[in-house]
Amino acid sequence: MLGAQMEECRFYTGIPNPEDNPFWNSFWVRKTAQMGRAGVKVFTRPMRYRNKTVRLPDGNTYTFLTGEEKGIDVRIALDVLTGAIKGSFDVAVVFSQDQDLSEAATEIRTIARQQDRWIKVACAFPWSPAAHNRRGINSTDWIKIDRATYDKCVDPRDYRA
Repeated sequence: MLGAQMEECRFYTGIPNPEDNPFWNSFWVRKTAQMGRAGVKVFTRPMRYRNKTVRLPDGNTYTFLTGEEKGIDVRIALDVLTGAIKGSFDVAVVFSQDQDLSEAATEIRTIARQQDRWIKVACAFPWSPAAHNRRGINSTDWIKIDRATYDKCVDPRDYRA
């Protein structure tokens, strides 16, 4: 992938509803707007909320409301598959460790064979010996990002109100 040129950058995220979490809604609305102004194609979905119950070490249970991204992995998979079919890229780098995307990666290999062309799908993710999740997406090439590189990529701007 050395010598590859980035043609497009996309960002996908769930955003909390303003009624449920005005602080984080405002943060993500501002941050994604700035990304859009910088040329990033941004795709957002509203967070979905549900009660989650966990068992505590003392045996009691605790229930709390938690937000979850819904449909983000499906949108990523559809966009990567569509790009592969249309011949929009030769290399797709997905910054995620969501194993739900492995089926899309496998399908892209099929598309490459059908189109008799080379297509690479890579999965980039933060990695350290202490990382909890040390695996990339199955059926992709793994690009492990060390802490120093990751820290250089962090946006230092404050998007809070």
